[in-house]
Amino acid sequence: MNMSSTNVIIFDTTLRDGEQSPGASMSRDEKVRIAKILEEMRVDVIEAGFAVASQGDFEAVEAVAREVKDSIVCSLARAIRADIDRAAEALKPARRKRIHTFIATSPLHMQHKLQMEPYRVYEIVIDSVTRARGFVDDVEWSAEDATRSDPDFLCRCVEAAIKAGARTINIPDTVGYTVPEEHHALIKMLFNRVPNIDKAVVSVHCHNDLGLAVANSLAAVQAGARQVECTINGLGERAGNAAMEEIVMALRTRKDYMPFNTNIRAEMIARASHTVSATTGFAVQPNKAIVGANAFAHESGIHQDGMLKNAQTYEIMTPESVGVKTSNLVMGKHSGRHAFRAKLEDLGFDLGDNAVEEAFARFKTLADRKREVRDEDLVALVDDTVIRGNDRIKLVNLEITCGTRIMRPEAELELEVDGELRKCRAIGDGPVDATFNAIKDLTTRTQHLRTYQVQAVTEGTDAQAQATVRLEEDGKTVMGQGSDVDTLVASARAYIHALNKLLVKRQKTAPAPQSAAG
Repeated sequence: MNMSSTNVIIFDTTLRDGEQSPGASMSRDEKVRIAKILEEMRVDVIEAGFAVASQGDFEAVEAVAREVKDSIVCSLARAIRADIDRAAEALKPARRKRIHTFIATSPLHMQHKLQMEPYRVYEIVIDSVTRARGFVDDVEWSAEDATRSDPDFLCRCVEAAIKAGARTINIPDTVGYTVPEEHHALIKMLFNRVPNIDKAVVSVHCHNDLGLAVANSLAAVQAGARQVECTINGLGERAGNAAMEEIVMALRTRKDYMPFNTNIRAEMIARASHTVSATTGFAVQPNKAIVGANAFAHESGIHQDGMLKNAQTYEIMTPESVGVKTSNLVMGKHSGRHAFRAKLEDLGFDLGDNAVEEAFARFKTLADRKREVRDEDLVALVDDTVIRGNDRIKLVNLEITCGTRIMRPEAELELEVDGELRKCRAIGDGPVDATFNAIKDLTTRTQHLRTYQVQAVTEGTDAQAQATVRLEEDGKTVMGQGSDVDTLVASARAYIHALNKLLVKRQKTAPAPQSAAG
C-alpha cells in the first residue's frame, strides 16, 4: 500500500506543533483563518491543536472542525482516556476527522518521563488506539522519540497499533537526532519486519535541531513513508519542524530523483508564509529557502548576467511557482479601489469588502507619505491591518515629543481597549521607551520586554519600518509585529500586537501537557 503509491500526504501541524514555539500562541480566530488557507492549499490533514490542553485549545479545534470542509481535521491526544475523549468531542463538527494519539517508546523516555516498564507502554498503545477507534475510523498513532527506540520494541508497538485499528503510523524524530541515511534505514526496517505494515500509512515528523528535518523527511519518503508532518515556515519548538514549503518544492523540483507527488497548490505558499509570519509575529529570515526575501534575489554580476541570458542558469524554480508574483502595476497615491483590489488579488490575498476598505484606507495614508508603494509594502500593510481585525487593544493615535534639546521624550497615546477609548501621556529615556511606557500605563505592567528589533521592509529613506517585539509574563512568551513608515508607530503596533497575543495566552489557563508527539 505505502510503497506502491507515489502520492505523499501532507500533514500540516502549524496550528499545533508550530504553536508550541515560544511566543507563537494563536487565538481561535487566527487558527481558523490559517486553517482555511491550508485547506485552500489542499493540505490533506490539518492538525488543529491539542484539545485537552485548555478550554481555549478545545474551542480552537472545534472551530476549525466546524469551518474546514475538505481537509481532514486532526486533534492530538496523549494515550490517556480523558485526552482521547476530549479530542473526539472537539472534532464532532468535522466532516472528516482524525484522532492522533501517542506515547513514548524510547528507553530514555519510558524510564525517566513515563516511569513505566515496556510491557505497560505496549498495553497502553493497544488501549489508546482501541479507544480512539471507538470514536473515529481514522486514527493515527505516534511512537514518541521513535528514532532513539529499541528496534524490536518499536516493531512490536507498531504492529500492535495497526492491529488495534491505527490507519497511520507516525515515526517522529522528536529531538532532531537522526541523520538521513539512518532515518531511511529505520523506515526500511519497519517495512521489512512489521508483518501488517501494509495496512497503514507510514508517516514521519522530523524536528530541525541539527538542521536535517527536511532531509530526514525526504529520506523517509524514499524508504516508503507516504505522509510527512510539517509546518509553514518550519515553525515549531526549539529549532522548529520540517518546513512544508521546502518538502513540497523539493518533491516538485527533483522528480528525476524523487518521483512523488503532493496535492499542494504550491502557488499559495508565499501567501501562507506571510499569513503565518504576521499572525505569530515570527519574521521569516531573508535567506530562508523558498519563502525568504532573498530566495529569488540575484546580486552577483555573474549570476545577473546568467539570469538575463537564461533564468534557468541560476533559478531551479520560478518565483511564480510559489506565489511570488512580479507586476507592472505600480501603486501610488492616485491608485483607486479597483486597482488596489486587483493588486491584492495578484499578491494572493482574498479579502472581504470590509477588510479591503480598511486596508485601502491605510494604503492611501501610506501612499501620501511614500511616492511608490511596492509589493512588500502592501504585504506588510495587509498583514498588519487584516490580521489585527479582532484585537482587543487597538492603536488610535500616537504623538511624540523628542529631539536633541528634549531631556525626557514624551509620548501622547490614545488606545481603544475593549471598545473603550483611553488616553495618557508618558515620558521615557527615549521616544520608544516613552511609547512603551504609555502603552503600559493604559493596559498592564505585568509583562517584560525581552527583545525589540526594527528592520526596513524595502530600501530607501521612505521605507516602511517593520518592528518586532517579544514580551514575557510568568514564563509565557509572545511575539508581536507592526509596520508603518513611522518607526515609532510601527514599534507601538508591534508592542500592542504582542500584548493582544498575551491576552490570548492568559485565557489558556489550564496547564499544558508535559510533552507532545514530535
